[in-house]
Parts: sequence; C-alpha cells; structure tokens
Amino acid sequence: MSALLFPRDKFFVIAGPCVLEDDRLNLKVADALVRLAERVPGGIIFKASFDKANRSNAGAHRGPGMVEGLTTLSRVREKTGLCVLTDVHDAGQCGVVAEVADVLQIPAFLCRQTDLLVAAGKTGKAVNVKKGQWLHPEGMKGAAEKVRRAQRKPAEVAVTERGSFFGYGDLVVDMRALSRMGAATGCPVIFDATHSVQQPGKGDGGSSGGVREMIKPLTLAAIAAGANGLFLETHPDPDNAPSDGPNMIPLKQLGALLDRAVDVWYAANDKRRKR
Repeated sequence: MSALLFPRDKFFVIAGPCVLEDDRLNLKVADALVRLAERVPGGIIFKASFDKANRSNAGAHRGPGMVEGLTTLSRVREKTGLCVLTDVHDAGQCGVVAEVADVLQIPAFLCRQTDLLVAAGKTGKAVNVKKGQWLHPEGMKGAAEKVRRAQRKPAEVAVTERGSFFGYGDLVVDMRALSRMGAATGCPVIFDATHSVQQPGKGDGGSSGGVREMIKPLTLAAIAAGANGLFLETHPDPDNAPSDGPNMIPLKQLGALLDRAVDVWYAANDKRRKR
C-alpha cells in the first residue's frame, strides 16, 4: 500500500461491510480485500462501523458497540495487515477509536459538528469527512479546515461525495460536485458508490432501500469525472446482511468492478497501466 492512505496519484479504495459482525464474516471480507488490493494501485482500506448511530428506525440493528467493535476491528488489522477505518459519532470517542483505527470517518449527518471534527483532527490520524446530503460541494471547505487546524501534525483529510437528497427518499449524484469539492477543499475526493444508491426510509419496516444495479454505472462515471478514490460497502450475502443490504455490492462481484474502475482511472488520468 502507498505510504499515503489517500494518495492523489494512485487510485485507492475503502471497502468492507456496513457494520462489524463476527470474526468469521469480518475476516472473510478482509481476506478477499487483501487479495484484491494487489490490483488497486493505491491499495484498499478495510471499513466497518461499530455503531450505526443514525438509523431512522428505532429498532434497527446498530452493531456491537465501541468496546467490542474496536476489539474485532483490531483483529482484522492484526490478521490481514490492512489499514482500517470506522465511524466516530461524538468527540469523546475519537481518542479511543484512534488507538485502533488508521482512519476516523465523520458520517454525513455530522459533517458540520465542530467539536467532533476538531477532536478527530487532534488525534493526528487520517480523517474522511462525508458530505452531508443537503450540502453544496463548496460547503465542505469549512469541515476540512476544522480538521486541518486541529491536527497536531501534517495528516491526511479526504472528503466523500455520497449523493444529495432528491424528492422523498431518493438520492441523486451530481458528477460536477466531485471536482468542485476537490477545488474548494484541497482534499482528495472519494466517491461513495453504495450509499449514493441508497433510498432512505424506503425499505421494509422503515429501513433504507437501495438500487444496487446502479452501483456500477455511478462508480465508473465518478472515476471518469475525477474521483481520487472509491468507497464501497460489500458483503458475501447482502440480502441477509444486518444493515444496508440493498445498497451493498456482493463480495463475489467486487473484483470485476474494481478491475473496470482501475481501467477507467488510468484512462481518465492519462496514465499507462503496468501489466
């Protein structure tokens, strides 16, 4: 993997299940990502959440919690050598999570929470901030600056496009937002291909639905439009996953998609692929 977690000159990927499960599932996904990382120029970061704290439905599955979740995330890191990313939801979590995670992620709904952004920055770890679904691309400049000013040493900040609300329960992706957000923030821009096809509140029982078949075309379009990296949630059996199944890509399909994505990245950046 590149020395930088978010390199500008190499296509990189963040991938993993929506939420941490048992060791068998977590390591099955992580082991597959280790093999796929050899085909991705900037490498792959494993992601999974220990708590889905922003569920619409009060009875929705949230995950194992911080203590157990960080323990299982640490095992993924130790057994596979992959760098790991997880979400933080309040300022008090940041220091503890940074002891395990290589990247702290700020969920889209919390992208303007100053105390959270500052606390994440103070850890000195890489930080990925997801753009709020209501926010214009240039609005992310302030979020990136809050993290940068708090960082104790030069560290990495990335921003992620995950679609904007459109009508009732649908998201739309404006591909112009990728270059606009990169220019405004000075950060590498990641495209969240799986949450961008989410349909909040339109699934069974008030859970989120999703349009999985649109993951591939949006992925390739975003890379052609200038995305530096890709965020993808994946699972061996998405239809029976505890969270966000309708908008996760089946693990067995991930390799083919990444191969196409890497080809598009090389073409879009006028680089010659090494064979």
